[in-house]
Amino acid sequence: MKVKVAATQFSMTKVYEENIAKAEEMVRKAAKEGANIILLPELFENQYFCQIEDYSHYLLAEDYDDSKTIKHFQTVAKELGVVLPISFFERSGNCFYNTIAIVDADGTVLGKYRKSHIPTGECYEEKFYFTPGDTGFKVWKTKYGKIGVGICWDQWFPETARCMALKGAEILLFPTAIGSEPVMTIDSKNHWQNTMRGHAAANIMPLVASNRIGPESYGNSSMKFYGSSFIADQNGEKVKELNREEEGILVAEFDLDAIAEERYSWGVFRDRRPDLYGTILKTDDSK
Repeated sequence: MKVKVAATQFSMTKVYEENIAKAEEMVRKAAKEGANIILLPELFENQYFCQIEDYSHYLLAEDYDDSKTIKHFQTVAKELGVVLPISFFERSGNCFYNTIAIVDADGTVLGKYRKSHIPTGECYEEKFYFTPGDTGFKVWKTKYGKIGVGICWDQWFPETARCMALKGAEILLFPTAIGSEPVMTIDSKNHWQNTMRGHAAANIMPLVASNRIGPESYGNSSMKFYGSSFIADQNGEKVKELNREEEGILVAEFDLDAIAEERYSWGVFRDRRPDLYGTILKTDDSK
């Protein structure tokens, strides 16, 4: 089966309605170019509020079963016949999660994934807001193939991609929000891309990464998101990439059946030795 995947990249404002409208515009543009699976950035409903610790930001969260964002994009997905992983700030009882809802091409919500790895640090104060996800890594059978979705910080852990691959994923998707690193004073763009390209190559399947762009400020905190959204093929090669400043979409086509044959021929799943991998379950590998 040949499938077209799309990455989107844009800036956000602090006005919810403006962000939803821009996200929909990007989805429509990608669909017009034939995209079947379209990835929006992490937490695109608002600017990245996690820069600072502010209790009022909890008011931005929505219940999964009553999310206006999910409902809006269910309608869009059904109209356009596209698959949409939708990032949103979830409230569940007294807990809050960084969550993705998977909307299939007929508008059906197939389920949700809650971000497993929660970062903390200057400008990335996510532990203040989000409970670590309890869904485990998941894969969904959509109209256009089996997809696995991790969220931003999840992508720095190879176990995320491998677990989704072991569950049968054919395409890996990573919505993200990443930019300046004020504490480390480095440019992490290449490291960020190279890590995910390694996931594509190691698991022999395409990967899509969508990031935001532009400066954003909250209180005394300010950072700039560096975009550089990209699509990698099953060998980890970048086939499409946006720059650090531009808004836009990327679309690439992959033959999932041909890639599956290539993946089987390499034998990387056949030759795994999980009996030897116990070390990664330990916090101290000296024991």
